[in-house]
Amino acid sequence: MKLTSKGRYAVMAMADLAKNYNKSPISLNEISLRQGISLSFLEQLFLKLKKYDLVTSSRGPNGGYILSKNPEEIKLLNIINAVDEKIKTVKCKRESKKGCNGKSIKCITHDLWDDLESHINSFFEKNTLKDIVYKQKTENKLN
Repeated sequence: MKLTSKGRYAVMAMADLAKNYNKSPISLNEISLRQGISLSFLEQLFLKLKKYDLVTSSRGPNGGYILSKNPEEIKLLNIINAVDEKIKTVKCKRESKKGCNGKSIKCITHDLWDDLESHINSFFEKNTLKDIVYKQKTENKLN
């Protein structure tokens, strides 16, 4: 299982906005510089994030993006789903009777990987942007 750059960068960019919550809008250029994500990639991601009503934008010299909700209301799974990321640990469909190997039965470890997928999705469902910002602030105080 691999979370692609699309999902990781979307969460990073949204965490950047959460860290600067209740401030003026943040430009994608600022996020690009702080997080090391290409501007063109951020533009693609933010079109999807805006479509899912996770961010709002404003134009003009002081324009940019802000979170459309409080950081504690935005679950990581919402961000991952908004950018069309899928957390899959098995190749087959859950409701299929065929296994990932194309045979008529599921492999011996199918349930293990299926359980792992459920745990990962549960983790992303339970954690919010607020959790990321809080953990980062706590770690910075310790260092």
